[in-house]
Amino acid sequence: MRDLATLWRAAARSAGATADDQAVDAAGSMLLARWAEPHRRYHTLEHLGTVLAVVDEEADRADHPDLVRLAAWFHDAVYDPRTPGDGNEQASAALAVSCLGSLGVPTAAIAEVRRLVLLTAGHAVPAEDADGALLCDADLAVLAGAPAAYDGYAAAVREEYEFVPEAEFRAGRAAILRRLLDLPALYRIPVLARRWTEPARANLIRELGALDR
Repeated sequence: MRDLATLWRAAARSAGATADDQAVDAAGSMLLARWAEPHRRYHTLEHLGTVLAVVDEEADRADHPDLVRLAAWFHDAVYDPRTPGDGNEQASAALAVSCLGSLGVPTAAIAEVRRLVLLTAGHAVPAEDADGALLCDADLAVLAGAPAAYDGYAAAVREEYEFVPEAEFRAGRAAILRRLLDLPALYRIPVLARRWTEPARANLIRELGALDR
């Protein structure tokens, strides 16, 4: 895995952070500790690294790639499977506002990072939103994995919700999969849509069939 601490420092500086190196590095350490929390099975440092890699690969598709990188860092920074609705995304967005504010990131940039983080609650992105498209496409990259990799992802999600009874989990998970399948587009960046849509839909439909049995 790439040196995430270095990537964090670069993203914060590129977005306009004016705080000293010690403060920037302390914020990065806080975020890395959150992403490494022991209750996480899928929403881990590996997921963060994957999202950042996609953002880097497709950075020229975004209007403000540095802000998309910051949003990637914060989008699951708060993650408690017991939190209902979009509570985790709301809390992650609030953390972004407080943390980036303390680092001297400009107000407009903070507002955009907050907006992007909140988009990951439902992954519904307006057609003209290049930054939102890149973040959400990167966040959903896992759906297009090879069947074995996708099954590993689904199993990891189940582990994060091990406290939920099986029937309740199946119903809730199936509802999430149906919402994804009902999106106008799973992926918005054309090159990614061409590459990922078909395998992602096949994986979602396959898992949904297993859940409905």
